[in-house]
Amino acid sequence: MSDMVCYHGISVHDGFFPMARSRSIARKSALKRKLQSGLSAGLFDSRSLSSFPFASSGLPLCTSALGDEESEQKLMRMTKAELVELILQMREENTAFMSHPSSVCEEEEVQHGAVDFDSKEALIKALEDGIAWPEAGEHEFWNRGPRTGDDGTMCLSEDLQDTRKELYSANKSQSPIHIVHVTAEMAPLAKVGGLGDVVTGLAAASKRQGHIVDVILPFYECIDTTQIEDLVMERTFDSFMGREEDGGHLAMSTVSIECWTGKIEGCPVRLLKPQHVPYFRGGAIYGGSYNETEAYLMFCRASLEYMAQSGMDVDIIHAHEWQGAAVPMLFWELFSSRMPHARPILTIHNMDNTGECRQDEFAATGVSGSLFASVDKALDERTIGHNPERLCLLKGGIVYSSAVTTVSPTYAQETLTGGTAGFLQSTLAKPEVTNKYMGILNGIDTDVWNPATDPYLPACFSSQIPNGKSLCKKYLQRGLGMNEDPEKPLVAVISRLVPQKGIHLIEHAAVQTMEKGGQFVLLGTGHASGGLQGIAHDRFRENKDMSMLFMYSEPLSHLIYAAADMFLVPSMFEPCGLTQMIALRYGGVPIVRRTGGLADTVRDVSASGSNDAAPPLRGNGFVFDGVDAGSLEEALDRAFSMYTTSPQAWHTLSTNNMNDSFIFSWDGSGASYEQLYLGCLNR
Repeated sequence: MSDMVCYHGISVHDGFFPMARSRSIARKSALKRKLQSGLSAGLFDSRSLSSFPFASSGLPLCTSALGDEESEQKLMRMTKAELVELILQMREENTAFMSHPSSVCEEEEVQHGAVDFDSKEALIKALEDGIAWPEAGEHEFWNRGPRTGDDGTMCLSEDLQDTRKELYSANKSQSPIHIVHVTAEMAPLAKVGGLGDVVTGLAAASKRQGHIVDVILPFYECIDTTQIEDLVMERTFDSFMGREEDGGHLAMSTVSIECWTGKIEGCPVRLLKPQHVPYFRGGAIYGGSYNETEAYLMFCRASLEYMAQSGMDVDIIHAHEWQGAAVPMLFWELFSSRMPHARPILTIHNMDNTGECRQDEFAATGVSGSLFASVDKALDERTIGHNPERLCLLKGGIVYSSAVTTVSPTYAQETLTGGTAGFLQSTLAKPEVTNKYMGILNGIDTDVWNPATDPYLPACFSSQIPNGKSLCKKYLQRGLGMNEDPEKPLVAVISRLVPQKGIHLIEHAAVQTMEKGGQFVLLGTGHASGGLQGIAHDRFRENKDMSMLFMYSEPLSHLIYAAADMFLVPSMFEPCGLTQMIALRYGGVPIVRRTGGLADTVRDVSASGSNDAAPPLRGNGFVFDGVDAGSLEEALDRAFSMYTTSPQAWHTLSTNNMNDSFIFSWDGSGASYEQLYLGCLNR
């Protein structure tokens, strides 16, 4: 085979490549045990660990021999990918380790298993032959393995994937800083919306840059603690709360807080559990039977107390949303002398909830709300003259933060000029705020969302080996009981079904897709789904070109992204949006309304020069401006016309979208945040 081109497929069994997040913890623990047993057996010494590049350990490299205790600590800090790489390195360098039982990695933990094919056709045939096709009427086919027998998941080797890791891998910071996120969500542990994904993705990107990163979040009663690695109770400390009594007197008390530490997706976390108060209890992240405003205010104070009392050498305190907005307020009023080098930053993910707060509720921080009850601080202008006047936590966070970001450049501009920010527009427009306010586009996890390694797909694919996408389309069609027609364009929607998402336009698109001879698939839930349910269950009930599922499933979402030819996102406003970026990653062609992050990520194919440009200026979808059905229909018509009359142009568009999708990785967004962090510290 020395003279022939070789195409590589990799057979993976639960673990070497990015798999479902819920599976990763046990696999990583098993890998650690193997390496620790190698240390104990004396098969290699700590100097071997010293020479290994601990990209995410947060520890400096050591050139001298280390004691076993420190070596084991290094092992505990390694990511799963680093553990696998180290095992493979030890196998190559150390014959004794390779022959020892501790180094044998069971197939379900690590399976390197490279398979060479002498042609692209042979690889494609292997992909198709291993598919476990859904049976007729099979219930929830997406919840079982998509491939037959012990075939595991067929992944493409790295040289065939759409990655550009070399663009960021060398960009290690020369001045590492300590970043602490204070947040209500972190995926996958506590995830309701996009906030959790953003925190996890940004934290990981900062770690790859060489920074020290911690995340502080509440210890919700409902979380699945098995998703947390190495969970231990680190300490108990006292924070402070207050209660406003008659006459405005503030009665102070202490509240005992347990701090539990662990790791999520390789990132250190601190979970704060208040004792003897009923906060963060119940079966869901939000919507408990307690006062949520008071709970998050108490959490903000406790987070700062933990940083100060534990002696954390913090540089950046990054608060998120209204739940964390009191952090910068309290920092400058109470904590700046205890953490003199730190600077607070606030990210606003959505202006919908501004954190309206009674002054007596703010006493949950141990500080009187009257301290902030002025127009130049946190007073909600809409309540002036009311009894009582209220505070706006998001406004206070904006005023007190050293920098304020939102999640896309266009959304930032819309909040300043387009009315998206509501009454907060006047605060954002003040020169002292505008000068510190900017939009940084969110990223996506290009390891989790990677069609070349996705464990939920029956066939992997990339821009170099795109054939698997059509197999995924056929798989989804069969599983959902739809017509198996490769020529019909498949239009997909994955969305919360709320008015913000342009429900009336989604309804129109569903009908128009049927009339144009296409197929329509929807996955989502929400209170505004009534019209769509009527379309699915009445008008097109017997139509095998439509399937709407009013639910959410992570595995099914991956299948839909992989199968879709077109992906519809007609939002009325969209701070950032992740679905259009994921669709591009999987070779879909987005049809979007020009707003917020959609405008920043999707460029119309008809834009002047867009087809000859390099990413991100190259055309990658179809864009419309109006909120009316006619505007949507015009974009849908253009997409259908290209798909049906110019199949080669469509194929090029799809593969270009896969190839260019690296620009939406968190590494690019993380670089922008790094510049912001360093700028705040240098002012």
